[in-house]
Amino acid sequence: MQYRPLGRTGLSVTSICLGTMTWGEQNTEAQAHKQLDYALDRGINFIDTAEMYPVPARAETQGRTEEYIGSWIKARGRRDDFILASKVAGRSEMEWLRSDTNKVRQTAAQINEAVEKSLRRLNTDYIDLYQLHWPDRPLQGFGFHSYDDYDMADTVDMVDILGALQRHIEKGNIRHIGLSNESPWGTMKFLELSGKHGLPRVASIQNVYSLLARRFDYGAAEVAMREGVGLLPYSSLAMGLLSGKYDDGKAPKGSRGDLFPQFLGRYELAQELHAAKACNDAARDLGITPTQFAYKFAQSRDFVTSNIIGATTLEQLSENIDAHDIEWTDEMEKAASDLHKRFRSPVASA
Repeated sequence: MQYRPLGRTGLSVTSICLGTMTWGEQNTEAQAHKQLDYALDRGINFIDTAEMYPVPARAETQGRTEEYIGSWIKARGRRDDFILASKVAGRSEMEWLRSDTNKVRQTAAQINEAVEKSLRRLNTDYIDLYQLHWPDRPLQGFGFHSYDDYDMADTVDMVDILGALQRHIEKGNIRHIGLSNESPWGTMKFLELSGKHGLPRVASIQNVYSLLARRFDYGAAEVAMREGVGLLPYSSLAMGLLSGKYDDGKAPKGSRGDLFPQFLGRYELAQELHAAKACNDAARDLGITPTQFAYKFAQSRDFVTSNIIGATTLEQLSENIDAHDIEWTDEMEKAASDLHKRFRSPVASA
């Protein structure tokens, strides 16, 4: 298992991070505990969750994922054995996340409420990495191909957001902060303001990244490299399309595409499906599985800190961890580059 620095925090995390967004929806509490046991036994020391999980977000299930992790911590007593990351939601209409408003924003009061609730659910005194799940700004962060400007006056001041997070660092509730679904401008602005005002510095950024979604390469990658804000890629399997199981155009029974077809919305156009099939065929031509090609590609990027993986079964989890064990070769790099030249990041997302 490789270890990599988490920004400039002084912490080291494994190059594989266990994602948890299915726990409480597709996975039971017992299954979640088994995944945590297995992941730590395999050497993974990085766990990622969020206040809104599981996905799809619903009032009836919100918070279950953190609760499952919390019950595992209570039962196992292994809190110091891993780095725990969670997230606070950005601007949204998910009123069930907060007690006194129907507009979720990243105000100081709402951040306070979110942190305290997550700590209780997680059964811990501290969260190692607390991330802004998506911006408070009305930025088109999901499923868009072109930029539309917005009114900056209708946003919570970034200095106020950083100040609220700093107060929790001072209290010991959180240790470090990160971003998610953020733009290069947003990342640089947070860095500028943290330096100018002596506020916490972001350590990481969690954005979508895969063989089908390479927009991070276009501008954010250089920020990650030069500023020490490494990428924590999610959806490296493109919601399962890059595992090969959708190559026949059908969603296998029990898959996320079968249970929640709305999640394939970013990938449902013919171009995206054609591109995914081409990636999977390229993997087979290389003598490796599509899963190996997709996961190892993400892990092999110089700007990646830890690749977030997810699974609904222990068999899938084992396969996903093992996929990172192969050596990334020049031949694989050329295949990935050729695919990118053909399809130019077809997925509509940040």
